[in-house]
Amino acid sequence: MISSDHAQRTANRLLIFTRYPVPGKAKTRLIPALGAEGAALLQRQMTEHTLRQVKPIASQFPEGVVVQTEKCAAEICYAASSEAGELQQISSWLGSDWFYSPQVEGDLGVKLIAAFQNAFAQGCEKVLAIGTDCPGLDADRLTEAYNQLQSHDLVLGKATDGGYYLIGMKRLIPELFKDINWGTAAVLRQTVTIAEHLNLKIADLDELSDIDYPEDLPIWHRAKAKTAPLSVIIPAVNEGRSIQSALHNLRQACGEEAIEILVIDGKSEDDTIAQVQALEIPVISAPRNRAIQMNLGAQLATGENLLFLHADTQLPAGFPALVRQTLAQPETIAGAFQLQIKGQGTGLRLVEWGVNRRSKLLQMPYGDQGIFLKASTFYEIDGFPQMPIMEDFELVLRLRQQGKIRIAPASVVTSGRRWQKLGVAKTTLINQAMIAGYFLGVSPDRLAQGYRSQG
Repeated sequence: MISSDHAQRTANRLLIFTRYPVPGKAKTRLIPALGAEGAALLQRQMTEHTLRQVKPIASQFPEGVVVQTEKCAAEICYAASSEAGELQQISSWLGSDWFYSPQVEGDLGVKLIAAFQNAFAQGCEKVLAIGTDCPGLDADRLTEAYNQLQSHDLVLGKATDGGYYLIGMKRLIPELFKDINWGTAAVLRQTVTIAEHLNLKIADLDELSDIDYPEDLPIWHRAKAKTAPLSVIIPAVNEGRSIQSALHNLRQACGEEAIEILVIDGKSEDDTIAQVQALEIPVISAPRNRAIQMNLGAQLATGENLLFLHADTQLPAGFPALVRQTLAQPETIAGAFQLQIKGQGTGLRLVEWGVNRRSKLLQMPYGDQGIFLKASTFYEIDGFPQMPIMEDFELVLRLRQQGKIRIAPASVVTSGRRWQKLGVAKTTLINQAMIAGYFLGVSPDRLAQGYRSQG
């Protein structure tokens, strides 16, 4: 951890404005779409993405000595609060390869003035300031910005929302940050007007998009780095008695492979959330609707492939490799596993046989078989339809129109609790009635009501 007060004097300085991802305080305009925990997780992901993007020109040794060939020190300006240990918290998260300094009190203009003033006071010649909500910003654009300052007084990276994602200068020009309507579409226009009045020579970078509102999320889907080969998304409601066992199994079944696990909780009334948090696995709150929960998980996932897993289902050993191998087969759009049901009895074995025959012959697996597909495919088909029931059935129908749905040569093991509670015959009859009603045009709301009434 390095304080900016001890930063070596370098020709260039990059100021990165961010905050520690505390639920309810991070990316608040995205909370209606992602929930407080989801918005905080996205803040975390975007900050880490930004640092990966800019590190090629801001590399430094752990001791804080800036790599001289780059001549650029990166300083993370974090949003300070009254909480003790905040610097330790954010530096433990982001690591010791960066300088850290708290943002001063006041609006964004006041914060920017203070950060630029501090950098120039330390002898810097060119200073850029950026945020962490523009996934398209990379090292090449930063290099271009520094180069433009050779012959310009000011460099601006225009954002599509009317603001700017980057501002750079060779000397402090405080007028640029005064009387600005921060957070509005007028920010860039007002800044340019002030700059022109001061006769500043302005350089513009390519226009890029920020991630500020729910409608901006598709931009993040396209741009975010795939930091995991596979994301496992688990919707859960009141699974406190079994969720830890399921997650331990999941970690064991993946072997040595790194995967991302996201639990999306649907307003559980038991200790599901505490059980998941005890394992240091992200848990995000969402409305109690499996389709909404799984779609939210997909929005936050960083895996190249997505696997949707019921909380009472266990995956086979080596499942990450099985997912890759299945999706790599020609003309394959998605996949799932064979089904095995916990419990004894001929009836359950007949159900397994019927499910596995249907899945292979008709390419119609259901959600309890662990449906998986590429993240890009999931976004292209707009995810699960937001229905109270039959969301997996409808998703598979859509996928089947795009390509083949293959069944991996291994079985998931799912709980037999519903079959054991209602009986194999009654459970099978209810399931078939749901499908028939769906094809006959019965509304999903009525189907869901009928399904729940059966226990």
